[in-house]
Amino acid sequence: MTHPETHPAPTPLDLLARGTVVPAHPLALDAERRLDERRQRALTRYYLAAGAGGIAVGVHTTQFAIREPSVGLLRPVLELAAETVDREAGRPVVRVAGACGYTAQAVAEAELAAGLGYDAVLLSPQVPGADEAGLLDRARAVGEVLPVIGFYLQEAVGGRYLSPSFWRALADIPSVVAIKTAPFDRYRTAEVVDAVANADRAADVALYTGNDDAIITDLLTPYRTRGGTLRWFAGGLLGQWAVWTHTAVRLLAEVRRARAGDHDLTVELLRRAPQLTEANAAVFDVRGAFRGCIAGVHEVLRRQGLLDGTWCLDPAEQLSPGQAEELTRVCKAHPCVTDDTFVAEHLDDWLR
Repeated sequence: MTHPETHPAPTPLDLLARGTVVPAHPLALDAERRLDERRQRALTRYYLAAGAGGIAVGVHTTQFAIREPSVGLLRPVLELAAETVDREAGRPVVRVAGACGYTAQAVAEAELAAGLGYDAVLLSPQVPGADEAGLLDRARAVGEVLPVIGFYLQEAVGGRYLSPSFWRALADIPSVVAIKTAPFDRYRTAEVVDAVANADRAADVALYTGNDDAIITDLLTPYRTRGGTLRWFAGGLLGQWAVWTHTAVRLLAEVRRARAGDHDLTVELLRRAPQLTEANAAVFDVRGAFRGCIAGVHEVLRRQGLLDGTWCLDPAEQLSPGQAEELTRVCKAHPCVTDDTFVAEHLDDWLR
């Protein structure tokens, strides 16, 4: 008698390596700018129900100010997301925690995340005065606590240029499992891909797009590096995917079919690429120099009923003039990027 071959279930880090959808988790506040736990849980439930393979909490979209002593929301927000995943996911989900600051702070935040069951740390590059060697030392220190995801952040929201030699050295740190490439710059994106592909640990480091302005382009592009290696972006870890997540999950599935040789689908995805970029421009407030990027995410979720308002911890952080109207326009012009029907069908359950 033969027995069917069994395979162990993938671990969250296996999922990360294969490629998945990881939305950057927003912060749900009430009108008094206090944590709205019911809606915070509802957001996590939404991402799980949409089919996301992970969530990233404590990152830019969650608002870095949650770490301020007067706010004190880093632990509660990390806890809420982890508890909701533990209780309701029923499948492997990659839990990514953002970590900020100089080495001591970043290590302490990684230790907090590890204690709450997180799988990896997305390491912010915003460290004033630190050179590339210092950033590498910090990554090594954090990597002693949890696996590390490197992060190339665009300069418009506080990032900086980092050299190809930095990315190759980062990829060769044994604890680094992925790199989120989000410089919003095609030249710098290509530099990172080439640097990682030529690292000794190239096969062990997944590439994730964070270029919200070029999601489909990144995912569909086979990068042929100097060494002749072919590299793809495995998935996306994106603020854009904090909204319309059910559509994002379908998108990644379609990308995989296109990569496998579906020419007609490839052409169709390329046709939709500028539509998604146009929608992202409204969400992230490109016309307003990204000042309304978090509020724009909140506004989409508010219109769907997941959030009660667009409040941010900083009262000055709000929609730019004309941003709401632009959101209305792009949603009407490109309904294929939205998932309003999916949300409407399940909203009451998520808010229970």
